[in-house]
Amino acid sequence: MNVRMNLVQLSLVAMPFLSLAQPKQLITSARPSTARTVSHTTTVSVPQPGTTAEAAPATAQTNAVAETTGDPNTLPLFGERSKTAAQIDAEIHFLNDCDRNFASRTEASEFFANRGWDYVMDGQLDTAAYRFNLAWLLNDRNPDAYWGLGVVSYQKDRLPDAIRMLKRGLTVADSNATLMTDLATVQLKYYQEKADPDVLAEADQHLQRAVVLNPAHATPYQKLSLLNYLKADYAKAWSYFHKARAIDLSGLDLSYLNELLAKMPDPEGVFK
Repeated sequence: MNVRMNLVQLSLVAMPFLSLAQPKQLITSARPSTARTVSHTTTVSVPQPGTTAEAAPATAQTNAVAETTGDPNTLPLFGERSKTAAQIDAEIHFLNDCDRNFASRTEASEFFANRGWDYVMDGQLDTAAYRFNLAWLLNDRNPDAYWGLGVVSYQKDRLPDAIRMLKRGLTVADSNATLMTDLATVQLKYYQEKADPDVLAEADQHLQRAVVLNPAHATPYQKLSLLNYLKADYAKAWSYFHKARAIDLSGLDLSYLNELLAKMPDPEGVFK
């Protein structure tokens, strides 16, 4: 099963002088309709005391504790730290449980990734991160594990981590145009904060490849419009904006349109 989440189906075209959208809005409403589940009688013990595959959502208090203590369960890829003997034993027990309850570790990884997306949609970011980490532990070739951790990092405003995780996702799903667009979108936001030209150049490369892979998708063209706006190439920004308009008029961002009009009149005269 291929489960794919678009980090930014709603266009992230907010400029530094515009009101930024709340990160929670930047998750597609499209959810996998055929997500696999285990039977109600199946219990998989996750390597954390007192939890199961469907653990209770984390509270705001536990989320705050995780933020301040650096709980590795909630950090991307468990913080990529050395593990204690107790942690290793707990992970072995978890993997053995999954081997007994799932047809394969690939299937188990998909299950935990799906639960991660559910928790993202509910705003339970630490619980979501833990589920994506477990998905990665089960199958480090599952792009949703990295994608989900990138989304969580983005929503926590940890842009370098988000970029790093989305790049890792592309290493195992290098032809996924939606993932490329999500990565480029986060890079555009990071560029607005740090003004790093290398980041902007990388975003351009990802978006150019995305439109080749999926020319019928409007979002990469909208991002290319924003990218060229940031480069003050307003003619090219208009060109990409109209390409997006031709594909999906309903998805255009009117706030960004007004900013573009303020910089340069529409060369095609469609927008006044």
